[in-house]
Amino acid sequence: MNSQRFQRDRRRPAEPFRLLGRALAAVFAVAAAVALSSGEARADFTMCNNTGSRVGVAIGYKDQQSWVSEGWWNLPARSCETLVKGTLVARYYYVYAVDYDRGGEWSGQAFMCTREKEFTIRGTEDCLARGYDRTGFFEVDTREQRAWTVQLTDSGESGSPQPIPGLELLPPKAGARGGALKP
Repeated sequence: MNSQRFQRDRRRPAEPFRLLGRALAAVFAVAAAVALSSGEARADFTMCNNTGSRVGVAIGYKDQQSWVSEGWWNLPARSCETLVKGTLVARYYYVYAVDYDRGGEWSGQAFMCTREKEFTIRGTEDCLARGYDRTGFFEVDTREQRAWTVQLTDSGESGSPQPIPGLELLPPKAGARGGALKP
């Protein structure tokens, strides 16, 4: 009788360990699923507006067929938005942004076609002749990363974070000059 009691007592502690093992397996499975899904969600081109103003953003890139410029994304102050979803297909992306509230722009030396209303425009040639504006975009070299984030900041902003891989910190610029687009 003592030996049976001993065996039962011995089984009882094993049951909680078996349940704990199953619970841990479930937790690891959920953690793995979250890690995989968050890894996919991070494969994007994201723009963050770290200013106190509303900002309009246009982007340009080369897809499999030709150069494409797209806009406008309207980003509220202190917000982020994904402009290109999924794994990036180009190394170089081009961005133009305008500060709606205080004026000024983030621009550069690579000219692409834009217009005032929502647009997707193929090609960068003859913008004016085709009825579009010719706008200077700044270049973002993603270094062939799967995902990239660009952060727009106020010029002279104190306490700005330092650049890290995958992050561009760019103050507004007043003018634009001619430049070449890179494939």
